[in-house]
Amino acid sequence: MTRQFDVVVERDAEGYFVASVPALPGCHTQARSLDELMARIREAIELCLEVQGQSTENLDFVGVQRITVEA
Repeated sequence: MTRQFDVVVERDAEGYFVASVPALPGCHTQARSLDELMARIREAIELCLEVQGQSTENLDFVGVQRITVEA
């Protein structure tokens, strides 16, 4: 079976790319390059599915919003 997952990609203060999968809580990784990041997140997704099973909730990606707050 083939499944698609939305991946959120961010860059941290040290320049690493960080990827997370909202549909799979705890599924995330980091890398120096986007190519390496995509390979690592694919592997992380496969491992999460192996551990959690195939019964993950299907979510439709709507978008990303940036909010600014005083902190």
